[in-house]
Formats: sequence, structure tokens, C-alpha cells
Amino acid sequence: MTEHPPLKTVADLKLPRYLGTWYEIARLPMRHEPEGCTDVSAHYTLLDNGNVGVTNRCRMDGEIEEATGEACAGGKHTARGGVRIQPHGRRGLPSATGDYWVIQIAPDYSVSLVGSPDRKYLWLLAREPRLDATVQDHYLAAARLQGFDLSELIQTPHTGKPTA
Repeated sequence: MTEHPPLKTVADLKLPRYLGTWYEIARLPMRHEPEGCTDVSAHYTLLDNGNVGVTNRCRMDGEIEEATGEACAGGKHTARGGVRIQPHGRRGLPSATGDYWVIQIAPDYSVSLVGSPDRKYLWLLAREPRLDATVQDHYLAAARLQGFDLSELIQTPHTGKPTA
């Protein structure tokens, strides 16, 4: 296993600006999200307890599937948190818990690069279901610089039938 320096994250994530709907543009493979998922979206809301409510949706075999969960920030590091997701209708998968670290974000909060410190998980998210190729290349280059292997990167298809 390759040793990496600590994963660098956004210095001061503004949570209220981060809330709302994000569309998955690309991701590294993960067992909790089958490769055939299309139109993947995530919606984040502030909960009464200060944590973030998470609703993930995708289209699988023509049907919308949803998983809900809760995320909490990592104390003084607002860009470093953990999330626990409970799938609904996702073929009997158990709940998933993982790191959710915001590595890079556009100044206008229109694009976000999120990963895990072990470099196993990575998501490129945008406020719209499509992202300019040059912008995408910029964020993926940042992921490579931080030690992510993108050889198995999945480009998330968006069919024009949003799930958000």
C-alpha cells in the first residue's frame, strides 16, 4: 500500500453555502453505489441537531432509489466529516459509514471535489448535472496530485431525468 501525506482539505468550508443539491459527475467505484446508477444526486440540509441530513438518489433500472443519512463535521475542520447512509431499496445493502472530506471547492460553490483520506473514495460534484470538460479536468488533476488513482473513475451518466 502506498503511503500518502495527509489529505489536504478546504481550509474554511462555509456549510450554509454547501447545503442544497449536488449532482455526481464522476466517482471512484464503491460497493454502496452500483456501477449502473444514473442521474445520481445528493441533497444536504441542516438538521436541528447541527448535523447535515443527506438524501442520495439515483436511477437504477429505470427506478429511483434513495438512501438517507446524516453527516457531521469533524470539529474545527468543517471540511472533514463523516457520513452514515442507510440505503432504501438498494438490494439489501447494509448501512454505510465513511469519511467525507471536501478537498477542493469552487469559489462560488458550484463544483466540489470530495474524497476519503485513504484515497479509496472520490466524488466530483457539481450544482448542475453537466460539467465543462476543462473544469472537470482541473478538479481531477487536483485529485491526482493528492494521490488518488483515477484509473477506475466512473463518469456518472445523466439522462435528463433528474432525481433531485
